[in-house]
Amino acid sequence: MGKATGFKEFARENLSYAPVADRIVHFKEFSKLPDDMQTQGARCMDCGIPFCHNGCPINNIIPDWNDAVYHDRWREALDILHSTNNFPEFTGRICPAPCEEACTVNLIGDAVTIKNIELSIVEKGWQEGWITPQIPARKTGKRVAIVGSGPAGMSAAQQLARVGHEVVVFEKNDRIGGLMRYGIPNFKFDKSVIDRRMAQMRAEGVEFRVNSAVGDNVSATELVNDFDAVILAGGAEKPRDLPVPGRELNGVHFAMDFLTKNTKRVLGDDIPDEEFISAAGKHVVVIGGGDTGSDCIGTSNRHGAESVTQIEIMPKPEAVPNKLITWPNWPMKLRTSTSQEEGCDRDWEVSTKRFIGDADGNLQAVECVRVEWKEENGQWKLNEIEGSEFELPAQLVTLAMGFVHPVHEGMLEELGLTRDSRGNVAADDTNYATSMDKVFTAGDMRRGQSLVVWAIREGRQCARSVDEFLMGSTTLPR
Repeated sequence: MGKATGFKEFARENLSYAPVADRIVHFKEFSKLPDDMQTQGARCMDCGIPFCHNGCPINNIIPDWNDAVYHDRWREALDILHSTNNFPEFTGRICPAPCEEACTVNLIGDAVTIKNIELSIVEKGWQEGWITPQIPARKTGKRVAIVGSGPAGMSAAQQLARVGHEVVVFEKNDRIGGLMRYGIPNFKFDKSVIDRRMAQMRAEGVEFRVNSAVGDNVSATELVNDFDAVILAGGAEKPRDLPVPGRELNGVHFAMDFLTKNTKRVLGDDIPDEEFISAAGKHVVVIGGGDTGSDCIGTSNRHGAESVTQIEIMPKPEAVPNKLITWPNWPMKLRTSTSQEEGCDRDWEVSTKRFIGDADGNLQAVECVRVEWKEENGQWKLNEIEGSEFELPAQLVTLAMGFVHPVHEGMLEELGLTRDSRGNVAADDTNYATSMDKVFTAGDMRRGQSLVVWAIREGRQCARSVDEFLMGSTTLPR
């Protein structure tokens, strides 16, 4: 695969970025792929057992497409890429690339730039006009409803439409895309990327219905009765809250409320100032150290925040983990996002005690305390460090601590579906069937908060199960 000695001869080339001062004044994408991707493909060694396959949740055939790129067979590379991934332009932008951590070259140096090669292949496919609708030769007469238009719902919809089923996607928001549309800022993920796939899917027969909240203005029971199969792919949208004193103060918001209103304005919606959440001129505290917290940092800096501080309750990870211990698994290591590079203070092992407001109920500060983790009887326990309390000035706090499970009110309560111990819709890994006949579930609604790439995997596998349920057999890939 690639060039046998390529990883010795060629250095890894990463994305290049516009200067910070230039990019924080807009919400456009600011990264650029290396010019010579064929050389990067050459770095994929003939390692015998490509651990990147298992590192990738959708089991992308990574060495094969790297080899095709190296030998200038881009169309072949695109076919290989699409054989396991409906939307490589999504994952090529926002996947954290566990495949690269599992790369064999990563053991001795810098991993192959798998994610960048993936993105370069699919963007070349769009540029050359190779990506066209795959319209089925015949229709089955079966109707499938899909609730939710995130990556799980979209991948299931495309797979089922391509084998001839009539597919209708129901989305509660006014645009298709789920959290990809409103939960990820445009500077990381331009929404035209979703729109061009939607155009392809419409040509393939997928119908999109927006402003359709199943369990609210669309009856979930009628949906089950009217369609031959239903896939619930609504995500895990119940945010983890922080019930400390002062939570009700003006200025304390869930991260998704902050990001969604901002993206709607960027997309041209008229969001009144009294509804918009602005960081302009404010001291901002982001609670939570993950990707969503990072998105809040980048958005706040583009608003013109006075300062941004990100706090995390967990310990600060190692900058360089011991690869001989962690490889090929995903390591806990210190990662710095482009948003964090744009400007913020980061602090670890910090817990929030209370929010402090003024006489008018407006947030003014966050009272914090330092904590330490100690192992007791084989379990890690959190302890506050006495006398370590401190305050951070804050007129805006975003709660970016993840999601606990799907929203239960509405659709799930109406259908009365069985849930697992974490509050997700219960369904097994084999057929994705729920406790109700002909109702299936996939993505975060089934597995809990996870990655876009896992959602695509689940959507594809669920589509196979639904096709087999409807037709008795299936040609869709597992």
